[in-house]
Amino acid sequence: MTNETQNLSAIISVSDFTALLNQTLEYAYSSVEIEGEVASFKVNQNKYVFFDLKDEQATVSCFMSVWQLRIPIEDGMKVVIKAVPKLTAWGKFSLTVQSVRPSGAGSLKKSFELLREKLAKEGLFAPERKRLLPRFPQRVAVISSTEAAGYKDFIKILDNRWGGVAVEVAHVQVQGERAADQIIRAIKYFNEKETLADVLVVVRGGGSADDLSTFNDELLVREMAASRIPTLVGIGHDVDETLIDFVADVRAATPSNAAELLVLDRREVIASTNHSLMRIASRTEEAIGQQQTNIERQLSEAVKVLESRCQRIEVTVASISQLIEAYSPREVLERGYAVVRGRVEVGSMISVEREKDIIIAEVKDVKRT
Repeated sequence: MTNETQNLSAIISVSDFTALLNQTLEYAYSSVEIEGEVASFKVNQNKYVFFDLKDEQATVSCFMSVWQLRIPIEDGMKVVIKAVPKLTAWGKFSLTVQSVRPSGAGSLKKSFELLREKLAKEGLFAPERKRLLPRFPQRVAVISSTEAAGYKDFIKILDNRWGGVAVEVAHVQVQGERAADQIIRAIKYFNEKETLADVLVVVRGGGSADDLSTFNDELLVREMAASRIPTLVGIGHDVDETLIDFVADVRAATPSNAAELLVLDRREVIASTNHSLMRIASRTEEAIGQQQTNIERQLSEAVKVLESRCQRIEVTVASISQLIEAYSPREVLERGYAVVRGRVEVGSMISVEREKDIIIAEVKDVKRT
């Protein structure tokens, strides 16, 4: 084969060259993580995100879909992107971005503040959205890494304080690239069950700001806000703040504190119940004593009233008896009067009863007055 033939066989089209180069890039760098500063950030048609990633010596163009941008970014922020290098059909080299995360304390804080402001304007953190946790939860759904110390502390304190609570755990990663999506799936799982848990708890121990940035993921925060189950969050330590803290119904300072807020201490409940029973018994005895005193007083007053009435009745009866006695025939006869019986007509016989005798007489004359 001549050199001319070899040269002719090596000739390819522009599109084939582009495809060949992209195949080579994909083989060599199927996915690459790059750190740099964001510049020329813009969103087109609320669908596509464009920005440049640069350092002191170079700049590369980046493209991604808006739904893939899980955190807010702006020009000047330092980020780490995961992307696939690609040569476009119009000959421009760019990175097709799969994910973005802030890099460094300043960028993490800036991203946090931007998203917090955005979600606060939507009302996701409003106090009126907060729900109360049940006083005595029976079924608790927990999302955490079962290998983490924070989860073990939560379960230990939960059992020590109350016990007997049915706990279902969704084991997830709590940091790293896949963590947010795993937690989102766990939230969906518990909210789609036929029988809902009484409380949904998300716990994770302490860590760096970068470790905890998983819980600042916008899709995760929105999924938490949409939970049908009341939510309790215990992430990191007292000084740590994540956006999932703001959207949860109740925020605990630590995983251990989450267990303390979730259930009462049975020893305190027993002591409080005994104290309440003693107070109730004391008040009951006091009430019974007061009632007994009132009843005795009322009985005494009733007896006095009855005695007074009886005395008045006795006086009345005595007075009537005297009156009856005064008008009885015997009393009349003793005073010298006589009782005449019979028809007072001329020729009829009448009897005249005096105190000591009875006179039978014939009526000779009757004078009318």
